[in-house]
Amino acid sequence: MQLNGLIYTLPKEIKLLIAAFIVVLSIGFYTGLLFVGETSTTKPNGIEEQYLGNESNEDAMVMKFKKSEQEMLTLVHNHILSMSIIFFLVGLILSTTKLNSKLKLFLIIEPFLSVTLTFGGLYLLWLGLSWMKYIVMLSGILMTLTFTVSILIILKQLLFFKKVNI
Repeated sequence: MQLNGLIYTLPKEIKLLIAAFIVVLSIGFYTGLLFVGETSTTKPNGIEEQYLGNESNEDAMVMKFKKSEQEMLTLVHNHILSMSIIFFLVGLILSTTKLNSKLKLFLIIEPFLSVTLTFGGLYLLWLGLSWMKYIVMLSGILMTLTFTVSILIILKQLLFFKKVNI
């Protein structure tokens, strides 16, 4: 079965369903990023402070305490499960787009690596590997970029191109 470019041949109703799903999914994804911006900073030390606390910082405007193991396991578990489903669904849809095969493969597989590094990295940071804050930050940025590029490609091919010969 030829998947490359299949998105162009889908019925209008399916295209609209996929577009609505991608838009609502994106609202949820980017709202999550807003939450991250509200609870920590985009700087490595802010990431570390969010999970390890800042009790020793007398100048802190908001007091934060180290997360418990239960909180960390819940966070890691929930995010890895939910984000793997998100990226599986986006990857399935992306697989039907007309795109260079190497770029498509990267956009499909990379988010799974980033999810593992981001949330596994948060747990390792919590365990005391403070250098993981840099890995968490970089993998989170890469995950967001691949998500954004993927949804833009999907929406562009769903909404702005007419059926083409494959």
